[in-house]
Amino acid sequence: MNVAPEPIRWRGGTLELLDQTQLPHVVCYERIASADAVHAAIRQLKVRGAPAIGIAAAYGVVIEMAKLRTTSRTEFMTRLADICAHIAAARPTAVNLAWAVSRVRRAAEQSNAATVADLIAAITHEAEAIHAEDRAICRAIGAAGRPLITPDCGVLTHCNAGALAVSELGTATAPLYLAHGDGVPFRVYADETRPLLQGARLTAWELGSAGIDVTLICDNAAPRLMAEGLIDLVIVGTDRVAANGDVVNKIGTSGVAIVAHHFGIPFYVACPSSTFDPNTPSGAEVVIEERDGAEVTHFAAAHVAAEGIKVRNPAFDVTPHALVSGFITDVGLITPPYDLARAFHSRS
Repeated sequence: MNVAPEPIRWRGGTLELLDQTQLPHVVCYERIASADAVHAAIRQLKVRGAPAIGIAAAYGVVIEMAKLRTTSRTEFMTRLADICAHIAAARPTAVNLAWAVSRVRRAAEQSNAATVADLIAAITHEAEAIHAEDRAICRAIGAAGRPLITPDCGVLTHCNAGALAVSELGTATAPLYLAHGDGVPFRVYADETRPLLQGARLTAWELGSAGIDVTLICDNAAPRLMAEGLIDLVIVGTDRVAANGDVVNKIGTSGVAIVAHHFGIPFYVACPSSTFDPNTPSGAEVVIEERDGAEVTHFAAAHVAAEGIKVRNPAFDVTPHALVSGFITDVGLITPPYDLARAFHSRS
């Protein structure tokens, strides 16, 4: 199946990240050799998408710890805690980031390793397990959502929850790839997703490259297409799902959900169980990342806004769980009434 290039390459202890800021015009991999480089790549959106961020972060911890020259377990664990905290601070909203580095740290804490070399082996194994699990999760999400993609249907998606955001296939796009592989005819409408145009630069590009019928639209064109009857369902990804089912995703997602509800169009959220955050009661408690205003005042490197204008640039918004028709997950399709803690009880 023809899908986008791997966003993360891990070969023999070497980490390479696809620089997604240069897509779709340049396909370039950057070798990552330190925790600082991973932190910067996550912050600069060279790697993005909640699952991919988590995988990259886990490998970043391994790379940095492998450089430590000590035989002391205590010194190793102290340094490990510092590195995990540093990488986890790169972006506050996506729960997979903190989740992944916590798993790597826990693997060391629970290890009976007698040497630092054995501790490094333990955290390397955990990072590789996170990567492998994500591949299986993407396939499971695709299988859970595949029945939703019916002949001649129109699907709207927002931002990029595709193969570039995970290890393979994507979350929101996984059912699309599987349906396309089965020969099902359908249409995809991809919001451009301002201000960084991830829907235009990434989603439309990767789906089109795979031979899927995709049409790029302005963000504010979605209601018009819904009114015309061109859209039968919406599938988006998410960076965090609160305990009550509130969804935190790329800015603009809540508007899509509100309009879909108005037109009676099902609104689905595709996500791995690792994106569920049982410790956050609702979306109201989630810290929403505020990004540089230059992302709004500039377009394609050109300054388009008035000098000195005030800017708000939240990267995410919260979609209330009442607007979500169902969650497409690695444990199946979950529909209301939501008991997500029970559904995801097997999460590591």
